[in-house]
Amino acid sequence: MYLVKTPDFIQNLFPGFTWRIPNPGKNIFLTFDDGPIPEVTPWVLDLLDEYDAKGTFFCVGDNIKKNPEIFREVKDRGHSVGNHTFNHLNGWATDNVTYLRNIRKADRSVKSELFRPPYGRIKPSQAKFLSRHYRIVMWDVLSGDFDPEISKEQCLQNVIKNTTEGSVIVFHDSLKAEEKLRYVLPKVLEHFKALGYSFPKLSEKKLKQEKNLSA
Repeated sequence: MYLVKTPDFIQNLFPGFTWRIPNPGKNIFLTFDDGPIPEVTPWVLDLLDEYDAKGTFFCVGDNIKKNPEIFREVKDRGHSVGNHTFNHLNGWATDNVTYLRNIRKADRSVKSELFRPPYGRIKPSQAKFLSRHYRIVMWDVLSGDFDPEISKEQCLQNVIKNTTEGSVIVFHDSLKAEEKLRYVLPKVLEHFKALGYSFPKLSEKKLKQEKNLSA
C-alpha cells in the first residue's frame, strides 16, 4: 500500500522534510532511488541528456561501492546525488544506532547533504538527529515503477495526472523497476517538455535556503 500523490495534510505534518519545491516556475524535479547499477543508470543518464534534463540520484552506498565509475559519471554529467543509506535500510525496522551508522557509512562515498529514507520510512527520533546534518527529501509524486501489480500504462498515468509545478517525482534506477522505467521516463520527459517544463536537479544550496525561509 502506498500513495501515488502525497496528500497536503501529510506534507503539513512534517514541514521539516522537502516534499515539493514551492514557487518554482515551470519546473519539475526528477529523482531516482536505489542505484547506481550498470543495467539501468547509464541509460537514464543518456536519456536525460537528450532532453537537457538533470536528475537527483539517491544512491545506495553498497551500489556505489560496486559501481564507482557509474557514480562518478552521474556527478560528472552534472546531476545531484543524495544518501539513501548503505544497505537500503527501513528506518522503522532498524534501531537508531544501526541506522545512523549505516547512513554515515554511505556518506563516505556519497558526500552529500541530501538524504532520502528508503521506503520513506523514518522514525521521528532518527529524523530529529539527521535533520541537523542533512536535508531530508521525500516526494510529491511516487511513480509506482517498482510495483509489479500495476501496468506500465498505469505507472505513466500516475505521473502525468499527479505532477504539478514544483513536484518532486520518484523513479527507481533498479532492476525491479527497469521495465516500467524504460517505458515511462521517455514519455514523461516528452510530455512535460512539450508543455514548457524544465527539469532541474535538486540543489543543496537551494534547499538550505528554503529551509531557512520556512524556519
